[in-house]
This record gives sequence, structure tokens and C-alpha cells, in this order.
Amino acid sequence: MRIGELSRRTGASRRLLRYYEEQGLIVPDRGPNGYREYDERYVDRVNQIRGLLDAGLPTRIIKQILPCLDKPRSIHFPDATPEMLALLTTERDRLSERIDVLVRNRDAMSEYLAEVAQCRAPAR
Repeated sequence: MRIGELSRRTGASRRLLRYYEEQGLIVPDRGPNGYREYDERYVDRVNQIRGLLDAGLPTRIIKQILPCLDKPRSIHFPDATPEMLALLTTERDRLSERIDVLVRNRDAMSEYLAEVAQCRAPAR
């Protein structure tokens, strides 16, 4: 598929896809005409990248952990330095805190909506 199709299917702009390529996060093939060609696996890959970016990870970290997402869990990663592991642990903990806040906010919103619905229900 071409960049426009990948953009449509992932919701990522063409400019953003070119940025991912520039950062080494995706590496499309090139057709004889020079156009970028993406296979089906890039739909999931772009969604993974976007999720990791939304979680607050910088592209330099994402580039290091993307290969891990495609490998079986039992493979040893010799490039996992203590510093990288510490950084990922910190980021994971930060994500957990954000998730906790989001869950509390969602629950509060649900309670509010239930109260509003109850107040607006016609009396019997």
C-alpha cells in the first residue's frame, strides 16, 4: 500500500509517517517509481508507535523497543543496558500512575452521568 492508504488506515498523517521513517521507526520499500510501499504489518506497527508516543515515550526509546514487540518473549536482548532498563522502568511506572488517574476520572464521570440521569428521570 502507498503512504496515503497507510495514513487513512492508521489515522496518522502522511507527514507523521515520513517523520517515523526519518526516525527509523518504519522502513518502507521503494517501488521502481520511488514511491514508498508499505506492507500490511505497518498498520499495526504505526498503531504501536502511536500508542507508545501517546504514552509519553520518546522516539529514541521506541526505536530500541520496537524490535522486542515482534520477538518471542524468551529471546535475550543483549542491547538492553542497565540505563535503558531503568528508563523503561521509570516510564512504565509513570504510565501506571497515568492509568490510575484515568481510571479515577472515568469512574467519577460514570458516577456523575448516573446522578444526572437519575435526576432527569421522570417521577412515577
